[in-house]
Amino acid sequence: MQARKYLFYISQNYSFEILRPLQQQIHAQNNQVYWFVAGNDVDRTNFKANELVFSTVDEVVAYKPDACFVPGNIIPNFIPGIKVQVFHGLEWKKKGHFVIRDCFDLYCTHGVATTSRFKQLSLQHQFFDVIETGWPKLDNLFTATAKQFFQNTKPTILYAPTFSPSLTSAKVLHQQIASLIEQEQYNWLIKFHPKMNTDWIAQYQSLASDHCQIIDSDNINELLVYADIMISDTSSVIGEFSLLDKPVITFRNSDPGDYLIDITYAEQLPEAINQALSPSDELKQAINRYAQELHPYQDGQSSQRILAAVEKLLMGQKEATKPLPRNLFRNLKQRKKLGYWRF
Repeated sequence: MQARKYLFYISQNYSFEILRPLQQQIHAQNNQVYWFVAGNDVDRTNFKANELVFSTVDEVVAYKPDACFVPGNIIPNFIPGIKVQVFHGLEWKKKGHFVIRDCFDLYCTHGVATTSRFKQLSLQHQFFDVIETGWPKLDNLFTATAKQFFQNTKPTILYAPTFSPSLTSAKVLHQQIASLIEQEQYNWLIKFHPKMNTDWIAQYQSLASDHCQIIDSDNINELLVYADIMISDTSSVIGEFSLLDKPVITFRNSDPGDYLIDITYAEQLPEAINQALSPSDELKQAINRYAQELHPYQDGQSSQRILAAVEKLLMGQKEATKPLPRNLFRNLKQRKKLGYWRF
């Protein structure tokens, strides 16, 4: 069979950790993949010397990829190839996760928590397929090496709030977290979403000490493996941490389940930490149930399943009966954004 040509269409730095396991599997199958950056939010120094990167849309169009993998929400229709949504996180509770933006031929879902809903939407819209594959980023999660962030044996708390102004806990929990850091009872790792308000990042950066590190790296797997518990709100990283059978404290989660220790007020945080560090059997069982619904695959082979799903469509086995909508307005906006006006 002729070698396949693939494209990674990215707009945020978190895309590297998501797509590199997929890139590794593409190379293992002796196929080719190029990256393309849309917008100005990606640090191009993150590319490795052996990674192929296009600089212009003209190069992408001339390349004629067989399929394009997108961890973001949008890819314009003038980019050739099957459009594949692989998602930028596991958190399905966020507004917009199930919004159909008329961009994708295939949704590669992670587990029953999302597959069932997207299957319903595929029956409604009839222009995309849904295949449950797992998430490529997690191929490396269960084998990730924990970097040694602290030299003491105190419990380590990872604080990873979302950036959304309506959901983030950063403002409300700041004073309480600052007080806990000052007590030096725990180690703290603080990791912000790339879109977090810079004023709040600055306030937390002032808390850095021997027991508190503000993490700039986009490699979050090593943080998840190292930390004992996590504090968040409605961030996509909650699901990833839960897959490691570790407790998560959330602040006013948009849809709290029994697998979370959800609090309403900042003053409840110290007791919630005690509860998370000594979880009950009921909490442990709830975390395990949720993990099975969210992402049941721990075999490190989600990238292989994604490529097999794409190959199914490339071989003409698409179940959808309608073509992608043309969506002229959205695609005109993308042409303006990318400065591409060839038709």
